[in-house]
Amino acid sequence: MNNMMSNPELQQQINSRLAKGDIPTPPGTGHIGSLTKDQKQILKDVWATIFYIADSGEAIVPADLMNEVQKEATSGDAAKSATVQAAAKAGWFSGNKAAKAQEEAKAAGFGSGMAKISLADLGLSVDKLRPILWDNVMGDHPDALVLRFVRARKWNLINALNMMFKAFKWRLDEDVPAIKYSTDELLDSQNPKLIKQLETGKFFLHGTDNDNRPVAYLTVRLHRPGDQPPKTLERLTVYVMEAGRVLIQHPVETVCLVFDLTGFSLSNMDFAMVRYLVSIFEAYYPESLGRIIIHGAPFVFWGVWKVVQPWLDPVVAAKVRFTRSDQDLLEHIPAKHLPDRYKGGLDKFTYSYPRAQPGENKCMEDTEAKDRLVAEWKALMWKFEALTREWIVAGTPWATSERSEEEVEQERELLAKELRVAYFKMDPYIRARNMFHRTSPPIAQPDGSALWVYNN
Repeated sequence: MNNMMSNPELQQQINSRLAKGDIPTPPGTGHIGSLTKDQKQILKDVWATIFYIADSGEAIVPADLMNEVQKEATSGDAAKSATVQAAAKAGWFSGNKAAKAQEEAKAAGFGSGMAKISLADLGLSVDKLRPILWDNVMGDHPDALVLRFVRARKWNLINALNMMFKAFKWRLDEDVPAIKYSTDELLDSQNPKLIKQLETGKFFLHGTDNDNRPVAYLTVRLHRPGDQPPKTLERLTVYVMEAGRVLIQHPVETVCLVFDLTGFSLSNMDFAMVRYLVSIFEAYYPESLGRIIIHGAPFVFWGVWKVVQPWLDPVVAAKVRFTRSDQDLLEHIPAKHLPDRYKGGLDKFTYSYPRAQPGENKCMEDTEAKDRLVAEWKALMWKFEALTREWIVAGTPWATSERSEEEVEQERELLAKELRVAYFKMDPYIRARNMFHRTSPPIAQPDGSALWVYNN
């Protein structure tokens, strides 16, 4: 791929597509299995750029990304982040390094507005980039992750890469893998009152909506901002989002959030937490929200809404729906799936947090099996990368084989399915069991599927 990417003609073609502006996603397109010809090409360009960075240790990034990192370094707590510290240590903010980086990118054949820097300047490294990418993929189709960022930035490759790199840095800075793989008890010991938040029932996932999206219920009246450290809430949010991701089943890619404001008062309002939720959904988990339902909002809430609404990206704001009565919820959630705490709901469901059971993580102690399964998954991962490299140039003058694009694409799709199977075989050996594995029967099934049980 290094040789392929250094080819001036191929590079020029990619650069010309980098310069394109925002492109709306036509209805019914933009996802795996429904890509237009142009969308598929942009997906190839993103993968080609990721491989270039992963192989060379150098990143061709938007100059704006550098400017934002530099701005972070002089703004309060952000200056303490591992990413910014690494950039500062690398001498990023000294002399005319920013201007030089842009000159080097231009000399290398990239257009204006781009900068050529090392991964160290971004607070990343070759040894961290690939692991954090594949850790983010989990059991999904790898293209699904990339397409989330591309759609969120309207098929503008520069902006999509900008967003993706920042999300990778955030996952490293916040040590998201450690949160995802840890036991509830360990997280609770590190983040006071974390399990207590799960026990209160202020937040739980149950069932699916009319579009088969998992539904997350947030019972706001049970929340008091001062009852727990803000960092605990942030860690809990990441933990639940990472644990709940496997409950989203292809072709569905989003969730439905129900903010139940029944009994809400200003004492329940937590502006900092709302801002945090908005920021991570928009910046780090793009294209994950399918519907936001604000239910039973009392009069006092509308003053709060005037503050919150401007924080929302217009795309997110368009997904908000207000329901006043319990019956209104049936427009979005089937009666058989809606808990009977809501009038018209038929599911006799009462939330209770399932505590960890002795021996539930015994697989993690079997290092021999773990090493074997991780090796099997990694072998498929490397094969997928190799096929993706072949797919990028298939049918072009730079093709690395005589196979057609269709042939390579078919094999690549089959391999993506094998990767998913291998991931979930490996999963119990590398990730502690969570509340979705402990229900009876488990919502999170061993093969990666989700099993919702309704008591009608």
